Amino acid sequence: MTDKDVETSDKQEYGADAPWWADLGPRGAVVLIALGGLVAAWAVAAPSLGLGSLPFIPDNLATALYQAGTVVAIGVVILVSALLNRRREGKEQVRD
Repeated sequence: MTDKDVETSDKQEYGADAPWWADLGPRGAVVLIALGGLVAAWAVAAPSLGLGSLPFIPDNLATALYQAGTVVAIGVVILVSALLNRRREGKEQVRD
């Protein structure tokens, strides 16, 4: 079987099982990275400044940083995936 015999498609159809980050794109990824960074900064700085806690952020610093890091990691994965996809599409256009 040669490469020409195989048909590829970049479309991903999730249906009802789609994760919440499936269609964010690069802009949404940057927002997730910034949001995670802000939450981490708030979790570290708020107690020392005597400010209140944000909703949905635990009082335990390690847990708050873990959750913020998870949001940042998801954003980084989405951003890198989108950039690699654009790069691959650019190479395919040059070949044609």
